[in-house]
Amino acid sequence: MVVLQLQQPNYGISQGPSLQRRRQRALRTVCLQTQALPSRTQRIMESISVSGEVGGAGGAYSYSALKRLDQLWSSICSAQTVYKEPRKVVSSVPGLFKHSAVDDKAVETFDVLVCGGTLGIFIATALSSKGLRVGVVERNILKGREQEWNISRKELLELVEAGILVEDDIKQVTAAKFNPNRCGFEGKGEIWVEDILNLGVSPVKLIEVVKRRFKSLGGVIFEGYSVSNICIYEDAAVLQLAEGNILSTRLLIDAMGNFSPVVKQMRGGRKPDGVCLVVGSCARGFTNNSTSDVIYSSSSVKKVGESEVQYFWEAFPAGSGPMDRTTYMFTYVDPQPKCPKLEDLLEDYWDMMPEYQGVSLEDLQILRVVFGIFPTYRDSPLPAAFDRVLQFGDASGIQSPVSFGGFGSLTRHLERLSTGIHEAITGNFLDSYNLSLLNPYMPNLSAAWLFQRAMSAKQQYDVSPDFISELLYVNFQSMQRLGDPVLRPFLQDVIQFGPLVKTLGLVMLSKPQILPSIFKQVGVPVLLDWSGHFVMLGYYTFLSTFIDPAIRPLINAFPAKMKYKWKRYLEAWKYGAGLDYKQ
Repeated sequence: MVVLQLQQPNYGISQGPSLQRRRQRALRTVCLQTQALPSRTQRIMESISVSGEVGGAGGAYSYSALKRLDQLWSSICSAQTVYKEPRKVVSSVPGLFKHSAVDDKAVETFDVLVCGGTLGIFIATALSSKGLRVGVVERNILKGREQEWNISRKELLELVEAGILVEDDIKQVTAAKFNPNRCGFEGKGEIWVEDILNLGVSPVKLIEVVKRRFKSLGGVIFEGYSVSNICIYEDAAVLQLAEGNILSTRLLIDAMGNFSPVVKQMRGGRKPDGVCLVVGSCARGFTNNSTSDVIYSSSSVKKVGESEVQYFWEAFPAGSGPMDRTTYMFTYVDPQPKCPKLEDLLEDYWDMMPEYQGVSLEDLQILRVVFGIFPTYRDSPLPAAFDRVLQFGDASGIQSPVSFGGFGSLTRHLERLSTGIHEAITGNFLDSYNLSLLNPYMPNLSAAWLFQRAMSAKQQYDVSPDFISELLYVNFQSMQRLGDPVLRPFLQDVIQFGPLVKTLGLVMLSKPQILPSIFKQVGVPVLLDWSGHFVMLGYYTFLSTFIDPAIRPLINAFPAKMKYKWKRYLEAWKYGAGLDYKQ
């Protein structure tokens, strides 16, 4: 709060009590008016007409939604270990549901119920295409957000392989296409690639297409319904909706995102190990608007309040008009009491974005402001904690800890998960152990934790402020020298053992003086932990390359349960080593 001290000359005249009271009231009025001045972010956001806010990450654009998210973020940061004691949503009930007192109250019965429709509609449609009876519960209207998703064409084709789209749908849902794509490092250099995250997909159109296909396959959608509690019986999972409806299912899929109440219960309300904070906007007025930035790093660490952050950027053309462009600014932080709020980041964004893009803020028409927090946990993916309940998408933690938003990782795993879930249901392998095989340990995902730690600013006085940008540039230079087979998977959050070994080796040979700073930046405990995942990444690569071909021909002769387990083991080796990625 800024306090203005009002001073008037005193010409030797005694001031009475009434005059003093008037001056005090005037001072309070000025203080209140000064305190109430809106921030630039508030002025910008309240000048934009907001409509069509939807569920899911990045689906809200209003200033009031920003303040709500900042309150949640503050509660996470201020907590010691548990930021909020979770409500008990899931409970186990002995006996059979068909013999219970509430059996006759169930409105409908399904093979699978998916809670959370924005990303859940994809797995729901894939399972419906396999002949299962599937329902989707969504607390809002099931509709995609206005802000586009970035993706590569090969990832969209994975939706076709999973039976969710047909190839003709890809053209219909693609709002923008752009090449080339830059990886830039301020003051150091840049690397250009083609066809990496170069499509802007309209979530509105994509989800509408998938929604129509889901309904055509017999799927049922419950829009405007919220989860109240889930009871697990020996023969069913029973979902009690806040509106009073009761639905029963053989398997319940939790696709309610990072802040799923079920996940909160499973993790005991534990605060995340790391968080990616994202702010940005979609604006009109960019004349140079044909290329994209996959990543662009600011030159050095910046002080925000009492914290230090390293800013990164993404930028790409938007499909709403030839001069419309989306720019994101993001950073990785540990959730601590002094962390900056999203509104603090937005204030920096308005200062820095025009210089980054070579424009004037006054020349731009801000169409929408976007923001989000993406928590990550070391122990991801999240294994099943209950019979008949499985996490999916962001709720499962399957996304890379250096990405924000799980749509790209979702497409990679859809065919694997839909096939595995179908086999679990048909074989009645719905206990928590067998369901956990669908969200197994993946060393390539765990190994990505080192990169998030290295990209998080620390208050290290003996580490250069431009160390993070320098480290990234050296790594990207090395990957470029090693060629597309090394660079392209990494840019799509896929870590593989061979390319990683080559890159680390080249970095150590070409820039050995950077190694001491790496130890100081990430810390010895983190490096030791990462070394274990690195060894497992090599082990999984060996298993998938040499042991899988010997076992796979024998699997069909195994008993049903054994066959199910071994198929999951082979998938874990393949996906855990990143060998599912194809150029």
